[in-house]
Amino acid sequence: MVLLHVFFEHAAGYALLAVKEVEEIGLLMPQVEESIVTIGKFNNIVRLVAFSPFKSAQSALDNMNAISEGVVHEDMRLLLETNMPPSGKKKVVILGVADPKLGAAIQEDLGIQCQTGGVVAEILRGVRLHFHSLVQGLTALSAAKAQLGLGHSYSRAKVKFNVNRVDNMIIQSISLLDQLDKDINTFSMRVREWYGYHFPELIKIVPDNYTYCRLTKLIGNRKELSEESVEAIEEIVMDNAKAQAILDAARSSMGMDISPVDMINIETFSSRVISLAEYRTTLQEYLRSKMSQVAPNLAVLIGEVVAARLISHAGSLTNLAKYPASTVQILGAEKALFRALKTRGNTPKYGLIFHSTFIGRAAAKNKGRISRYLANKCTIASRIDCFSEIPTSVFGGKLRDQVEERLAFYETGEAPRKNAEVMKEAASEAAEVTAKLKKKMEKKEKRRKKRERQKLQSLAAVEGGQEVEESTGKKIKESEEKEGVQEKEGVKVEMKKKKKRKVAEEEKEGMDGLSNGVQEQPVKKMKKQQLVTEKGKPVSEKKKKKKKAISEAGIAL
Repeated sequence: MVLLHVFFEHAAGYALLAVKEVEEIGLLMPQVEESIVTIGKFNNIVRLVAFSPFKSAQSALDNMNAISEGVVHEDMRLLLETNMPPSGKKKVVILGVADPKLGAAIQEDLGIQCQTGGVVAEILRGVRLHFHSLVQGLTALSAAKAQLGLGHSYSRAKVKFNVNRVDNMIIQSISLLDQLDKDINTFSMRVREWYGYHFPELIKIVPDNYTYCRLTKLIGNRKELSEESVEAIEEIVMDNAKAQAILDAARSSMGMDISPVDMINIETFSSRVISLAEYRTTLQEYLRSKMSQVAPNLAVLIGEVVAARLISHAGSLTNLAKYPASTVQILGAEKALFRALKTRGNTPKYGLIFHSTFIGRAAAKNKGRISRYLANKCTIASRIDCFSEIPTSVFGGKLRDQVEERLAFYETGEAPRKNAEVMKEAASEAAEVTAKLKKKMEKKEKRRKKRERQKLQSLAAVEGGQEVEESTGKKIKESEEKEGVQEKEGVKVEMKKKKKRKVAEEEKEGMDGLSNGVQEQPVKKMKKQQLVTEKGKPVSEKKKKKKKAISEAGIAL
């Protein structure tokens, strides 16, 4: 009896599913393949045994990295050991896995028989389609979000690299450099042919394209050339005799006359070619500096241009580091290789590394041997450049010395040093160089942090000054407001005092009138007439009349 279980890895977690008893041949039928699309029919085929969700996003990323490398993670091991039934004599337990590499790792590590492809692929297709329905609490939206988040984090982790060591720029630069070489060559030939109608003798005197274009722009119409122009021509050709020869050739030239309009066009085109040639020089300098950062050992060993061509042809420095020496040796000569294999002829001895100076210097019988040796050293240099943390050119220099010694051995028979000795020296020197570079990097980091601190302090000081100004302004405003309030209160107090004085004077006058028996001044009527007695209490209208009557009676008596 065979029990088939399927292991499915998802962004949310691991799932183990049991396949119900069905025939393997029946599962491969087109009718059954169509039934996988509907969840109702698919539930009759598969049953969820266990689901182990990931604890966090970091845990999901760790598990994903382990699966991509074909390694059994602890979470996976725990799920399979806990939920997989043991296989015996009567029943054989098989685990279906999507990745053959992972299946081999599980079989080796846990001893569980694994199967890939065929029926397993069809079942996993259905599980992938209906996974959110098989697991309780998992919706299609949450599953999609988990997949998106894990995909982003996985890609971000894979793409983490040092910006200064990007080999894509080298690939683009060397491609542009080759294109510029072709274009400058074509355009220079066009200038020679065009200006040759007017001054044909100049082509033989000046063979260099860049110099020829500069002279074309300087000379213009050869009839206007005089002794005064010799110094300017000498600055371009860097030879007095050649400058004088150009002047003599211009005087006795066989060329035809040229109109000013045609001359303007030739000069404009020449200036364009000159600018292209100057840009090519700056691009080569950029390529040299980039190679010293990305692959310093390979650049020192075979030169920047050849090293860049090797990286470009391989696709990246990592791909080049993975190649064996035999592949690096014939890299760039694929057509010749396959043609030789097809016709059963001699295979090529070298590809792009032929442009290295070592193969050119070797004798014809030693070219194949030195190319094989050089390819071996190029492989070592590319691996050191690719996988070292701090790139140095120490190993490249030592490897170059070894190739030089091997060349001398082929020519003179002098025995070269052993590889172990050279590598020991290189390792000790590289350790010193890396220590110095680390110190420099630490100093730079400290300076950077110091500058950042100073910036933050200056910003804080500026903000603090603004706050102080704001607080002082507020205090001034508050004091002004307080003074204003005090002034208003003082005015109110003065007004009250004046009123009190007035009332007191009026009372005094009223009392004097009562004591003399004659009312000198009538009391002013107010809206709510109130008089103040000795005690200061208000008197009503009736009491006022009574008092008046009493006073009149006293006068009559």
